Order: sequence, then C-alpha cells, then structure tokens
Amino acid sequence: MDYLGLIEIKMASRGKTETSKLKQNLEEQLDRLMQQLQDLEECREELDTDEYEETKKETLEQLSEFNDSLKKIMSGNMTLVDELSGMQLAIQAAISQAFKTPEVIRLFAKKQPGQLRTRLAEMDRDLMVGKLERGLYTQQKVEILTALRKLGEKLTADDEAFLSANAGAILSQFEKVSTDLGSGDKVLALASFEVEKTKK
Repeated sequence: MDYLGLIEIKMASRGKTETSKLKQNLEEQLDRLMQQLQDLEECREELDTDEYEETKKETLEQLSEFNDSLKKIMSGNMTLVDELSGMQLAIQAAISQAFKTPEVIRLFAKKQPGQLRTRLAEMDRDLMVGKLERGLYTQQKVEILTALRKLGEKLTADDEAFLSANAGAILSQFEKVSTDLGSGDKVLALASFEVEKTKK
C-alpha cells in the first residue's frame, strides 16, 4: 500500500474516533438534561407551581439550545446524521412534551429498543402488582411504543391497537410529522410551536 493510502486510512480512523468522542460528549450532555427533568418530576410536590413551571421551562429551553447545536454539528456530515438522528428526534419529542418520561427519552435517543422493551415488561409487571397506577402506565407505554416504532421496530397488533386508542393529540401530531428519523425540521417546527404555546 502506498503512503497516501496509509494516510487516508489514518484519517478515516481518526475521523471515526472523533465522531465516537463527539457522540459520547453529546450523550453525556443529554443524560445531564434528562436527569434534570427526572429530578424535577421527583421533587414536584416539594415545589410550588410557579417554581416547578419556571424550572421546567428553563430545562426545555436548554434542550432547545442543545437541539440547535446538534443541528449545526450534523449539518453536512452524513455519518453524524446517521449516528445522531435518533437523539435529535428524541430531544424534539421532549421539547414538544410529546414525551414526558426522561428515561424513555434517554433510551430513545441512544437507540436502545431492547432496553425499551425491557422497561415495558417491567411496567406490565408493576401494573399487575399495583406498583404503577394505570394513567402513568398508559402514558409511558404510549411513549415507549412510539419510540420503538420510530426506531423501526415492528409492533404487535395489540400494541398498534393500544397506541391508536391511547395516543394523545400532541403525540399523534408528533407521530404524523415525524414519519421517519430524517424529518427533523418538521418535528422541530412542531416542537417550537408547542414551546411557544406553553409560554403564552
């Protein structure tokens, strides 16, 4: 192999390493923001309504800024588009508040269908033994099934029926405009609309 060929291999290898590091840094940032949302929900009863709403709004604004950075990073880099498209869609689901469960958003962003299915099985068990109330179960199951569908996973007929019967208006709209992982701009438009609506 000639010298130029070796240089090309080294550059490709370095490119992969840099992409991997960048993805890791972005995942860490997303984890931090999801942890903020989770902590906020867990402390909700200790905060007054204004304090809760203000903190949530700030976190959603941070997510919006993170999403803007993500779009710039992905611009023109097809490798990163493939790597980070799931993360972008998951963030937009959080911003629009179509998804409200930080752990589900996190697993969606990291393209972890196996872990999403494990969480669903745990929820089924918790519902049966009375550890999870029906309303929360329905909300989280709809989020997980929507995430699985977006990640290209096949749903059972029962799951499809459950989704059709229980998906709320925002989630249905989110589903409609994000028919695949590449339609980020449309989803972002919906997300921006929903954030603006919450400010009014």
